[in-house]
Amino acid sequence: MHGLFGSKQNNRTISKALARDLNRPVYAVDLRNHGDSPHHKRHDYVAMAEDVEHFLVDKKLGPETTLLGHSMGAKAAMAVSLRSPSLVRDLVIVDNAPVSSILHSSFGTYIRAMRQIEELQLKKQSEADKILSEYEPNLGIRQFLLTNLTREEGSPYLKFRVPIKILGSALDEIGDFPFTLEKDRFEGRALFVRGTKSHYVPDEHIPTIGRFFPLFRLKDIDAGHWVISEKPIEFKEAVVEFLQNSE
Repeated sequence: MHGLFGSKQNNRTISKALARDLNRPVYAVDLRNHGDSPHHKRHDYVAMAEDVEHFLVDKKLGPETTLLGHSMGAKAAMAVSLRSPSLVRDLVIVDNAPVSSILHSSFGTYIRAMRQIEELQLKKQSEADKILSEYEPNLGIRQFLLTNLTREEGSPYLKFRVPIKILGSALDEIGDFPFTLEKDRFEGRALFVRGTKSHYVPDEHIPTIGRFFPLFRLKDIDAGHWVISEKPIEFKEAVVEFLQNSE
């Protein structure tokens, strides 16, 4: 499960590598309001968890399922495990923690930039990148955001396939984690992978992780928040080792 503004396409390469090395099927999904999934005005972790639970039941994936999620997708995976532990065997959580926090201001900045791009009715991706560069200097992040640009049939203008207004209104919910230590625990195994150059999982969150997920393991990788794309080999090896050594 991808993060905010992502899609299943972001995880195609790592999914193929994990399917090969683990010899098991891997499903990459689009969370609601992303990729090819439907748009809905409600965008929170309970709703996303319900969607994933429906997918697991519909595909008859059963209790041997591993959920792997990055950032927003990580919280969605944790939400499923706490709501419906019978559907999940173990977790791989990438650079996020079971805490409520305010999203980095950059996400609100991206929303403003994307709104401006749509309002200008641009026809070329290079024009959109020029606008976005005024808000985000990092070319890799701009290219990631621009993967959402599309052109609707019959229109010459570029438009984002993610619903900008809905996601802009849901930034507080995306930073939230609507579960309580008093009653919510997942007793299965969990691997928490964090980027050492990222601020999403500071040391002070580790005790909280342990209370929600008492059988967790922590793996540090020398990367920023985009752990999978920055260090794909190290990430894949960590996941394969965790899942092959299930004792």
